[in-house]
Amino acid sequence: MTHQKKWLFIAAFLPLLFAACKSSTNEKKDAPNPPAAPSKVDAYIVATATLEDDIEVPGSLAPFEETNIQPEISGKITGIFFKEGAMVNKGSLLVKLYDADLQAQHKKLQVQLAISKKTEERQAELLKINGISQQDYDLSLLSVKNLQADIDILQTSIGKTSLTAPFSGKAGFRNISLGAYINPQTIVTTIREVNRLKLKFTVPERYSSKIMSGSAVHFKIDGSNDLFPATILATENDIAEDTRSMKVKAIVNSASAKLFGGAFAKVQLSLGKNETALMIPTQAIIPQARGKKVMAYRGGFASLEAVTTGVRDTSMIEITNGLKAGDTILITGLLSTKPNAPVKLNTIVAAKKD
Repeated sequence: MTHQKKWLFIAAFLPLLFAACKSSTNEKKDAPNPPAAPSKVDAYIVATATLEDDIEVPGSLAPFEETNIQPEISGKITGIFFKEGAMVNKGSLLVKLYDADLQAQHKKLQVQLAISKKTEERQAELLKINGISQQDYDLSLLSVKNLQADIDILQTSIGKTSLTAPFSGKAGFRNISLGAYINPQTIVTTIREVNRLKLKFTVPERYSSKIMSGSAVHFKIDGSNDLFPATILATENDIAEDTRSMKVKAIVNSASAKLFGGAFAKVQLSLGKNETALMIPTQAIIPQARGKKVMAYRGGFASLEAVTTGVRDTSMIEITNGLKAGDTILITGLLSTKPNAPVKLNTIVAAKKD
């Protein structure tokens, strides 16, 4: 083969070689990627369980009745008739204000009333014999009634100079001294009914329908292991928007010397028993910006599904909506497993039977 023929053969072969290489490259590009290997995860089979719906919430004790003693009028203190920290009876005199001027006016009006009554009696006799006109008698009777009304008003003012206990209880510290001048803004002392205590606490909104008047609750206080009983008196008629909770008031059914107003209490509420509660491990819950979700196992693939939760304890949480008994959910690999991705179950955990 001559040199010229050799170059002609190479020139003819190069296009074929280039086309073959290009075709091989395209075949490699067009070849599909091999399917991803399924993730190996642990799963949990949802089943019904018995749930004791008991919760513990913070509360505080307070006197059943408590009020500040303040005068209705201004005046100088002429007498103090209670001791700090002592028990006082309902209606007992606590503080007396100066009333000598009012008493003098009262005596003056009583004298004027006595004279007016005698005048009215004489004119009544004259009216019977037509000695005076009906108008003259009516004016005399009106004078009697006006004086009686003035005396009633004055007696009310005199009554305001005596500060009495509105109910039986223990008096607090006194904030006044003998001879001091006080006004309606002055707090003389505070009366507290310590023989009866009330328990105040709040419950989350989801339990509000289960709180009924007359229901029994129990509580503990710091420094004591005793469990004290109480009975629910009333509930607030609305839910607080800021805390999404409802206020509850109960009366304490114990007169223990360990209980004091203002003490912190741990209130235990028994809200019944749910025989068909769906409980799953708390680790299966995936928090979302709006609500909560779980990764369910559906026919070999992961499915991200929304759920509604209820009562929670240390390791389990109740599902009130979104799952049913017999469903399988993932409890591991939640961060690495994507929705609709194939999964392979490594270990399947069944719910423990009660």
